[in-house]
Amino acid sequence: MRTMPLFRTGSFVILLITMFACKSRQENSIPFVSTVDHPEWSRKAVLYEVNIRQYTPEGTFRAFATHLPRLRRLGVDILWFMPLYPIGEEGRKGTLGSYYAVKDYLEVNPEFGTKAELKALIDTAHAMGFRVLFDWVANHTARDHSWATEHPEWYEHDSLGHFVSPYDWTDVIQLNYRDHRLWRAMVDAMRYWVEDFGIDGYRCDYPGRIPVAFWDSARQVLQGIRPVLLLAEDEAHTALLERAFDMNYAWEYLHLTEEIARGEKNASDLKAYFERQKKQYPPSVYRLNCLTNHDENSWNGTVFERYGKGVRVFALLAFTVPGMPLLYSGQEAGLDKRLKFFEKDTIIWSDTSVWTPFYRTLIRTKHEEEALWNGTAGGRITLLETNRPEEIFSFMREKNGSTVMVVTNLSDHPVTVSMYVPSSLKGICRTLSGDQATLSDSLHITLQAWKGLLYRK
Repeated sequence: MRTMPLFRTGSFVILLITMFACKSRQENSIPFVSTVDHPEWSRKAVLYEVNIRQYTPEGTFRAFATHLPRLRRLGVDILWFMPLYPIGEEGRKGTLGSYYAVKDYLEVNPEFGTKAELKALIDTAHAMGFRVLFDWVANHTARDHSWATEHPEWYEHDSLGHFVSPYDWTDVIQLNYRDHRLWRAMVDAMRYWVEDFGIDGYRCDYPGRIPVAFWDSARQVLQGIRPVLLLAEDEAHTALLERAFDMNYAWEYLHLTEEIARGEKNASDLKAYFERQKKQYPPSVYRLNCLTNHDENSWNGTVFERYGKGVRVFALLAFTVPGMPLLYSGQEAGLDKRLKFFEKDTIIWSDTSVWTPFYRTLIRTKHEEEALWNGTAGGRITLLETNRPEEIFSFMREKNGSTVMVVTNLSDHPVTVSMYVPSSLKGICRTLSGDQATLSDSLHITLQAWKGLLYRK
């Protein structure tokens, strides 16, 4: 096990400055101001989550590397790797354990391969045009992390002096950020992978329980090495987005779309959601839009279980409403099983899945239409009125001559839609499939259940 230095001089100085500048402040009122400078390469990017363990029968870095050409053809831009670090053995769940029970922040899980093989994978991905994010677990460690014996004061304890586990995650123990030596050690560990392996940022697990000032300082250190992207698995703490994080999870959006798919909510609820979003978030902030991820798939069900016949229309929305879309391993090939979380459970790949060309088309459209880009690089959403507001959700986005209009039927029955067409879309347009369509002053069309249309000009 590699011994981690307590601090590096440069990061320590920045850390001290930030600590004093960010004394116990309260979250700013909404709308807030974000000063985060998004990396240029993120402006029209699509994110892809990689589950190395389940991706191939071998479950290794080298085996996954053979899929890079396929992912390049698919069109995804950023590869987010689930935690690649050694997994704790004490209190381990299942046979292989949770990726999020980190035993050593500076090593790699031997189940996946060696550091040299990981570096080769990152270099190959970069050479092919991908950006690479690691998953970072700063809230807790495995029970048998060396810090538990070397620095027990870096952890929370109960009244009897025992380590504390968050929730029912008994394989991990809660870190305590009152000790700023922990700040220095954690930032240095994050710096290691950016500086020595060339990664492009982090998806940060459960960041809302950690002081905002820690994340602000970490951003400054990492940004001093290269432009990075930081994604917060959080929606409750918008202060995280002011100086540290580029993007957070649109959890409310995900659960609302599930409720619509179940018939518990409708299109008018989605319209109300986006009206609130305009007031809650500045347009520069990225939101993460997804139908699934490792947690949703393993614990709550596949996209087909949770969305039924609405998978296509909700995927269309995820790629066209403001935000960065996410695909999870196997989603592009119609993954139709819940992947086991603590065991080996290989994805079954299909070379003929109808979902692959569907997602490839969505990604290509996202890239080609500036209106659909992320943050202020893209266009703001304009909600459109229709004759059937409870069933039809429609909007348009415009940016620098790129105009996109989406019309969706979010119900389980056919609906005849009548609506005015924005003047910028009148005339000959292209559809999602690439066909031509001519739009006049108004649109009158019958949409089948769970169907969507896209017009672009």
